[in-house]
Amino acid sequence: MSAPSVSFGVGPLSRAAALIHTLVTVEALLLAASAPGLAGLLLLRPDASSLPLAAVCLLPLGPALSAAVYALHHRDRDLTDLHPARTYWRGLRLNSAPALRLWAPLLAWLTVIAFTLTHFSATGLPGWWAVLLGLIGAGSLLWGAHALLLTSLFAFRTRDTARLAAYFLFRHGRTTLAAASLLVLAGGLTALLTEALPALLAAPLLLSLLHSGRPVIAQTQQDFTA
Repeated sequence: MSAPSVSFGVGPLSRAAALIHTLVTVEALLLAASAPGLAGLLLLRPDASSLPLAAVCLLPLGPALSAAVYALHHRDRDLTDLHPARTYWRGLRLNSAPALRLWAPLLAWLTVIAFTLTHFSATGLPGWWAVLLGLIGAGSLLWGAHALLLTSLFAFRTRDTARLAAYFLFRHGRTTLAAASLLVLAGGLTALLTEALPALLAAPLLLSLLHSGRPVIAQTQQDFTA
């Protein structure tokens, strides 16, 4: 008896090629969508006085990241039917406004924390306040990771997304810990090598966030969608 035939585009090598193609395409589109802001960052002086302008430059990054998460989540596995660019632009069109409504306040809040820490000696506060502010900033980033998943894949109201992100921050500790690991990795790459490296590896980092966030996505679909 002859072995069953396998259609082109569904084998392991084809799936690997499809994944690589999707990652490269999404990475290129993410960089293109956030290029105006990233270019502005290169023109800023590397000191604390530039923090507010840096936050403004980072505004386009929120929608770009959200569209990337959308495209990676809805990616095709079949090498013969790949449309990552089309999916990315659909995600950007759908998620730009919702992502900005969460991303802009988060950036403003993180900017206040960073500005306070860089001028901490002038505040006259005890040293433990600096530790507390650092922990609040880290917690805000982790909340942002959950909010990124939710706003990219679901059409909730902004306040509902914010509440769910806070709920999942403690409800799914493994996902939060995985997000923390990715943030530490991105920070380490920035500190040890170059600031550009996390941006160049954004697509695989977001794919890892999606993989670790599957419990959050599954519970949201089960408990909070009709």
